[in-house]
Amino acid sequence: MESRSTKIVDGGKLVIPASFRRELGLQIGDTVVMEVVDGELRVRSRDAAIAEIQKLVRSFVPEGVSVVDELITDRRAEAAKE
Repeated sequence: MESRSTKIVDGGKLVIPASFRRELGLQIGDTVVMEVVDGELRVRSRDAAIAEIQKLVRSFVPEGVSVVDELITDRRAEAAKE
């Protein structure tokens, strides 16, 4: 695990070293998600955060069930009532 020191510059900006940006697949202008976990700053790509949320949601959906198909069915049923 690589470790680096960096400084917080004017305006509270934190410079992420190029090697870390490459490893995370981050490019200038990308949006990142930050959170404090157990007193540490956690920074990850938005795609990584979305993937983690999708994995969590999948754990609540039974195998072979399509949440999208269920939503479409529900919406069509509601539309038919109108």
